[in-house]
Amino acid sequence: MSDPSSARSSRAQLETLFHQHDGKLRLSEALAQGISRYQFYQLRDEGLIEPLSRGLYRLVNLPPIENPDLVAAATRFPHAVLCLISALDWHGITTQIPHQVHLAVERDARLPVLDYPPVAGYRFSGQAFSEGIEPVEVDGITLKVYNPEKTLADCFKFRNRIGMDVVLEALELYRTRKTFLPGKLMTYANICRVGKVMAPYVEAKL
Repeated sequence: MSDPSSARSSRAQLETLFHQHDGKLRLSEALAQGISRYQFYQLRDEGLIEPLSRGLYRLVNLPPIENPDLVAAATRFPHAVLCLISALDWHGITTQIPHQVHLAVERDARLPVLDYPPVAGYRFSGQAFSEGIEPVEVDGITLKVYNPEKTLADCFKFRNRIGMDVVLEALELYRTRKTFLPGKLMTYANICRVGKVMAPYVEAKL
């Protein structure tokens, strides 16, 4: 027969661990602290914690998550970068509603795959991957996203996949909603090897 006082002590220890990690904790972190799977999943079954992504849980009494799909993607793929339609949406320069979380990874990395939320992965090489990354805070999680100018260059590069109408709308919304920086746009256009393609459209916005 289990000792009720011991069970309460383990439960209190687990809840303390969650609070020490800002209300979010991985199962592996709990196991490393001597918490059993049974104790961990008991909190879940009692409705005190909820899954954020595979292996990561949060206390349910935390403030509601505003961007659960982005949080799930960021925690599951911490080295990936939000790109293309998802980045356009983040920056408020598209009317498109992303039906997938678009993530860029380095050329030799495994493409991200996730049952939910659905994820679309893209391989970028060299500076096309590493330049223009901005870390942002989303519901207490650090998310990497390309800045607006890099995102537009990427969209021109993938114009055949996402549609030129979407790209041109994003460029116009960038011009009207952001500080228009043609030099910065063309810097990233050249990094992404779409300088000749982008130049006439950027010049037309001047």
